[in-house]
Amino acid sequence: MADVKWIKITTDIFDDEKILLIENLPEGDSIIVIWFKLLCLEGKINNSGVFVINDKIAYTDKMLATIFRRKESTVQLALNTFEQFGMIEKVEGVITIPNWGKHQSLDMLEKKREYQKNYMRDYREKQQEKICKTNSKSNCKTNSKANVRLVDIDKEKEEEIEKDKEDSSSDLEWFIETYNSICISLPKVIKVTDKRRKAINKIMKQYNDDDIIKVFNNTENSDFLKGNNEKGWKADIDFILREDKFVNILENKYGSKSKKSSNFILEGKSVKYSEEELKEQEEWRKEMQAKGEQTRF
Repeated sequence: MADVKWIKITTDIFDDEKILLIENLPEGDSIIVIWFKLLCLEGKINNSGVFVINDKIAYTDKMLATIFRRKESTVQLALNTFEQFGMIEKVEGVITIPNWGKHQSLDMLEKKREYQKNYMRDYREKQQEKICKTNSKSNCKTNSKANVRLVDIDKEKEEEIEKDKEDSSSDLEWFIETYNSICISLPKVIKVTDKRRKAINKIMKQYNDDDIIKVFNNTENSDFLKGNNEKGWKADIDFILREDKFVNILENKYGSKSKKSSNFILEGKSVKYSEEELKEQEEWRKEMQAKGEQTRF
């Protein structure tokens, strides 16, 4: 893949918990410099976070030490630190950066922008042809500059909109992939409807990545949400995307540490439900009664 001339770095990177912990290590500054060198190197090779040369040769500690102009021992210390903090993973001896595509999406962005550039060029040419056919030749010449200016303004607006769409698409893919990889006990997301897309975009604007991951982990760790309840009901992506449910899961109200709970006898066994779980049971009971069906409590 062709290299790119930039990588994305958040302005609050030095407030990140991992970076703060690394800064307090004996060689913290050197390790952080190596991290940025590693990010820049991946930007150059642009290989989806996998550090290999020509898809054949994996980068070794010695190779990186030479490229980064650092001692091999320092590079080894840095890589071990990154691996411990989950910033890199070694897959069959190959260094990788997890979720590189979520944070960078360099190849995807470049392709989309190139497509948009070509599309807008063709669009402007077609618009200009229509204007010239509609107006007389003199009017076409007189108004050409004004028309081009208007088209250029439209171009800038559409490019801004397209950029927002690209970022949104990248976040959407990360959200779905993270859900499917963590919530393995729940139904996988196969199709993203317009309703789901809007809900995901809203959550991505309101909550950071750590909160979203916490919600998925709390869901996967909740017996109730995985089907261990009176009706055998399981949560799914649509349940999680409901604003009130998302907050409840984030606050772990479906976990085993809920303060208010009640005991029920289910198939000869005493089952303890939390307050939030009881609300879910009550909602289901009312729904069944409305349909004229019997419930077991």
